[in-house]
Amino acid sequence: MIRAALALAFVLALAACGGTTTVTVTQSVTTTKTVTTQSSQSAVAPCLASALTGTFAGIPGSAGAGNISYRLRLTNQGDSTCFVTGILAAQLLDQQGAKLPTNVQPAQAGTATAVRVDLQPGDAATAEARFSPDVPGGSEQTDGPCESKSYTLRLTVGDGTVDAPIVPPTPVCERGSLNFSNLSAAK
Repeated sequence: MIRAALALAFVLALAACGGTTTVTVTQSVTTTKTVTTQSSQSAVAPCLASALTGTFAGIPGSAGAGNISYRLRLTNQGDSTCFVTGILAAQLLDQQGAKLPTNVQPAQAGTATAVRVDLQPGDAATAEARFSPDVPGGSEQTDGPCESKSYTLRLTVGDGTVDAPIVPPTPVCERGSLNFSNLSAAK
């Protein structure tokens, strides 16, 4: 009987201590993160003509074999990033702004691919044009300048135009034939 009393006392002592209860609390935290993924190129708009300035200047030391090279430089003067692309639509103008014969071609056959150049504010894109300033072609006169001097290269950009002064002004022979490289980011 003493044994049974001791066992009962032990069980009651255990019950009085409370025993151990394990409670598991599971807490789920849901985090929603919205990420908009657009390629950086698709978020950039085409440059407006009003945001661009241009120059078309002779490249020192490029003259040879009746040809010379000029560099076109288009600079983003706007306050947002934009892009220029494609084969340039251009028109040569004389000193009074009258149209002169103009024929823009890619510099090498098969290079008429559109190249996109993103321009941050202040950045520029360039392209080089090779042409003859003094060797007449086909129907041009041979006893004087082949064509009148060109003072401005007018470029069509989107719905507008950019006038790039030609420095120095020059005739463009072969009815205004300009062989342009693709645009690239200015270095």
